[in-house]
Amino acid sequence: MQLGFISDNNETTLFILFGIIIVTFLIIDLGVLNKSAKKISTKSALYQTIFWIFISVLFGFVIYKYDGGSEPMLEYFSAYVTEKALSVDNIFVIILILKYFRIDEEYYHKILFWGIIGAVIFRGIFIFAGVFLVSKLHWILYIFGAFLVYSGIKLFFEDEEEEFNPETSFVVKFVRKHFKMTKTHHFGRFFVKTQKGFLFTPLFLVLILIETTDLIFAVDSIPAAFAITNSEFILYTSNIFAVLGLRAMFFLLAGVLDKFHLLQKGLSFVLIFIGGKMLLEIFSIDIPTGVSFTVIIATIVLSIVISILKPEAPKEKTA
Repeated sequence: MQLGFISDNNETTLFILFGIIIVTFLIIDLGVLNKSAKKISTKSALYQTIFWIFISVLFGFVIYKYDGGSEPMLEYFSAYVTEKALSVDNIFVIILILKYFRIDEEYYHKILFWGIIGAVIFRGIFIFAGVFLVSKLHWILYIFGAFLVYSGIKLFFEDEEEEFNPETSFVVKFVRKHFKMTKTHHFGRFFVKTQKGFLFTPLFLVLILIETTDLIFAVDSIPAAFAITNSEFILYTSNIFAVLGLRAMFFLLAGVLDKFHLLQKGLSFVLIFIGGKMLLEIFSIDIPTGVSFTVIIATIVLSIVISILKPEAPKEKTA
């Protein structure tokens, strides 16, 4: 598949369809299903997760039928699964942020909804800027590959129990310094108008922190997608479908993430594999899309299954 901006009529039509699907369901989500702040139940999160996976898979088969057959479909699914798996680490950090700032659970949906809106916009900018740069400077792909190998090795040896302290974040310091903040949530608002002007609430700070966290994770996931496909259409649609299901996945997995203790190791292998796949192109060695898809799926599934079959031994508490 050739690199470059969309020119094929079928892909243009599918992009329009994709846009209609996204906008329609986001309007229904915010305007109908979640008009008022409420805690999302595990049952509701499960239904929403199944729904977004179903829509994402269905779109993959639409690509198969109208955009070139099995090759682009496998590229789409490979990129989708990779982004979905890498999002697990993102969910873990989001949980820590929300817990740290003691945000009431009934406001989680609102924060994550607007966070995902931002992710849709910023990831689009990242992806299309990346496609433009790669079309002009193809060797950037090899830098992406080396970076992914480095990220995978770093992730493998990273301590899962490392403490996350938002107070040390540049973003938190910047927002508190340049924005007038309140100490209360003000019933889930991001800002309130007072006699002294507009004041921003802790929910606004958390939203900005989650948004910047997503951008940091995109630095890994988007180059990983470039190792799978050169089509900006597949890059964007697979990435955004994975991100849109992130919110439901958050509510579903929030209480059980610690059970998948080997998933981080599996993700590190995936990053190293797809980074190596990029670098092998220097020597004109091309790993078929079907092989890449199989390796990605098998690694993620095995890391989850082994995590469940061999639970992590409880760590002794130090006095």
